[in-house]
Amino acid sequence: MAYSTPSAKKINVLIIDDSALIRALLTEIINSFPDLYAVGAASNPLQAREMIRTLNPDVLTLDVEMPQMDGLTFLDKLMRLHPMPVLMISSLTERGSEAALRALELGAVDFLPKPKLGIVDGLREYSEVIAEKIRTAFLTKGKFRPSSLPRESLPAIGTRIATTEKIIAVGASTGGTEAIKEFLIRLPADAPGIVIAQHMPEAFTKSFAARLDSLCKINVKEAEGNERILPGHAYIAPGHSHLLVKRSGANYMTELSQSPPVNHHRPSVEVLFRSVAQNAGKNVIGVMLTGMGKDGAIGMLEMRQAGAYNFAQDEATCVVYGMPREAVAVGAVDEIVPIQEMAQRVLQKLISSGGIGNRV
Repeated sequence: MAYSTPSAKKINVLIIDDSALIRALLTEIINSFPDLYAVGAASNPLQAREMIRTLNPDVLTLDVEMPQMDGLTFLDKLMRLHPMPVLMISSLTERGSEAALRALELGAVDFLPKPKLGIVDGLREYSEVIAEKIRTAFLTKGKFRPSSLPRESLPAIGTRIATTEKIIAVGASTGGTEAIKEFLIRLPADAPGIVIAQHMPEAFTKSFAARLDSLCKINVKEAEGNERILPGHAYIAPGHSHLLVKRSGANYMTELSQSPPVNHHRPSVEVLFRSVAQNAGKNVIGVMLTGMGKDGAIGMLEMRQAGAYNFAQDEATCVVYGMPREAVAVGAVDEIVPIQEMAQRVLQKLISSGGIGNRV
């Protein structure tokens, strides 16, 4: 165990990782920023418990696989007994990505993938990302945690909507994995087709889609490109590409692009929203969920100007009220809704509008 005196003027971070190299690297990186301070480093959760009581850190970084007690078991106990902001660290493997997604369900704010190769240089290259994720986690102290409310899906839409040619476009970032789950899990099997851009590394999107598919009445998959957007299906942008919507005759189709990042992100919500504004117009329902930054705000405004009806998650239920706030600020949003009511309000809007009407 390594102890330091907490700083009253900085964000105090406790590092929990069984690798001495990772602990040393994270300590070096964190202490290189003037507003951050590595107050301690523990090699396992049992050591960390004492350090949490003694040092009262602002944020934890937590590895997934560790001796004596794995990170998920520790996180579960922590969130029930002493909730606090946690940034998970996971290897870029299928097993690691599934564990990281489970950690988000348990209440972790975000995750950071460990580089597969060149861990020293790789983590140092992530320095700015690490710092930003820690700052974001700190801002969530005392914020909303994933609810334990029943997640029954809404009744089937059936004939209440005249056509299924409406599509729903969703954007999210920090906190978005749980918000997206909260939204999709309540939708009926015959909901309109859904396209989703969530800021997430490449190794995580397939596992994320598979996990949602196992929980939801709709089918959820990682988008492959050149697929028809079908009702009852959700398509998640893969971590390596932008997701766009294009037209092919009477159908809406997915398209993938590896063009440069937009707003520092690929996939970018801006790219997805601008594509649906251009190619689907008034046939779109837009949904902006929790996230840091402004990605997607202008694209959502273009959607509204093209005739779409847009929703934003409210501040009280956002992990980070950044992207929804920016969308509201530019005049892109029609309604602000708690995440637990988002699916119901979206479907009510679809029903009240009588379906999509004619194509644009």
